[in-house]
Amino acid sequence: MKKLSGAQIFVEALKQEGVKVLFGFPGGAVLNLYDALFHSDIRHILVRHEQAAVHAADGYARATGSVGVCLVTSGPGATNTVTGLATAYMDSIPVIVFSGQVPTMLIGNDAFQEADMLGITRSCTKHNYLVKDVRDLARIIREAFHIARTGRPGPILVDIPKDVTSAVIPYVPCRTVELTGYRPTVEGHPVQISRTLDLLRKARRPVLYVGGGVISSGASAELRKLAEGLQIPVTMTLMGLGAFPGDHPLCLGMLGMHGTCAANLAISGADVVVAVGARFDDRVTGRIDAFAKEAKIVHIDIDPTSISKNVAVDIPIVGDAKRVLQQMLHALGKSGMRSSRKPPWSDWLAQIEAWKREKPLTYDRTPGELKPQYVVEKIYEVTRGEALITTEVGQNQMWAVQFYRFKRPRTLFTSGGLGTMGYGLPAAIGVQIAKPDALVIDIAGDGSIQMNIQELATAVQYRLPVKVAILNNGYLGMVRQWQELFYGKRYACSDMSVQPDFVKLAEAYGAVGLRAEKPEEVVPVLKEAFGTPKPVLMDFRVSREEGVYPMVPAGAPLTDMILL
Repeated sequence: MKKLSGAQIFVEALKQEGVKVLFGFPGGAVLNLYDALFHSDIRHILVRHEQAAVHAADGYARATGSVGVCLVTSGPGATNTVTGLATAYMDSIPVIVFSGQVPTMLIGNDAFQEADMLGITRSCTKHNYLVKDVRDLARIIREAFHIARTGRPGPILVDIPKDVTSAVIPYVPCRTVELTGYRPTVEGHPVQISRTLDLLRKARRPVLYVGGGVISSGASAELRKLAEGLQIPVTMTLMGLGAFPGDHPLCLGMLGMHGTCAANLAISGADVVVAVGARFDDRVTGRIDAFAKEAKIVHIDIDPTSISKNVAVDIPIVGDAKRVLQQMLHALGKSGMRSSRKPPWSDWLAQIEAWKREKPLTYDRTPGELKPQYVVEKIYEVTRGEALITTEVGQNQMWAVQFYRFKRPRTLFTSGGLGTMGYGLPAAIGVQIAKPDALVIDIAGDGSIQMNIQELATAVQYRLPVKVAILNNGYLGMVRQWQELFYGKRYACSDMSVQPDFVKLAEAYGAVGLRAEKPEEVVPVLKEAFGTPKPVLMDFRVSREEGVYPMVPAGAPLTDMILL
């Protein structure tokens, strides 16, 4: 039996899990691990900040459906990952952060670069570990991957003291996982599925409300088959965009605070709502007691703690979204419940079409002004909807999801639950690593991009042709919009007009910088950027006080939309 150090066991365990790439930043506590990686064929991407390492691993995980991995040192290296972990946790993304730790005999002594990462990350990880014995290392890594990718996916932190990485023991690979009490329910209860179908038979105004769980479980095909078979309209959360084709006749678009009028009116007027892999977030529901108040609600989710957490439901179904939808389709086939040319809710579909026609997403097209929505529309047209889009957070994020129609799952990568500024660029790096032949575009704001703009160096170093489209209005745009609407236009500390020359900054990093200030300059800039095999940063100087509409004020019902 061969003997290996903890660092060598770490590498072997990653190989066993199929890890081909990880993102990280070295430091003293993890030098043994980095030395072992140096002798392996696992690709390491050196980021410029540990937060970016987690976001890049997160983007990689969302693009591939596999677990994203990053490696950081102890103390500040580890604490810098907390925002990335919280981002992944809120959006149910399988990420594992391996952090270095001071030697076990120094833990609790306030040693140099010591931080209690178990305590710090307990509330923003699905599970976390401190490896105290090298003999537990292989098992813990195996368990970490199993927990991250099963049930409701989520991030794991594994804290590894330096002496564990240097200890040498006979190596025995861990082949099985035995976790008492951890057995996620996959199959939906047949009785609850039968009750759901009975409810749909009696429905006259049904709506399918779907979230990121549909994408995580790979259930998009089943969702489409169900929606088309029964002719039920579909609305999506921010995280669910792409789960159902955005250009499909049954698609209502996104619902919620900045959702479409048709989606918000449909969910408010529905008599049956079937929620699949969604968690009834406050940005979706608006005022809770007014949300779908006329509807019987079915909630399908693999996480039992999410069901009836925010909105009381009539039929709970615990299970994997893909498997439960398969069960529903099978039961529909056996029951003889078929679609028809004129479903019993044809009047409902006609009403929805009227809402779409009368209250579409729109904006003021003042001649000569460069509007941010126009930039997104042109990105969609030039890419024919085939690009992979990451976003930062704020107005740029909302304009991106309103005016770019996502046709397939795993084509939108955005921070939904936590709303993390600085997510988009490092996430784009992770997506580009996962999909090297794809066109990857980060739609950004001038405030948000500066949170992690140093990652342009990472993109340049690894020749990653990511494109950044900055919708530059010289403000923290969403903050300014709230101040305009609710604070008497008192723009306290939201002015960002003092900013770098983004074109020169891109060039300083070794990337390409481009700028457009007029509508007629947008398409030529986009075509030049997309045809350049290097990282490109595009600075679009858009109207400074443009708003995102519709908008439902916080705490208001979805029907109380502020329109343009």
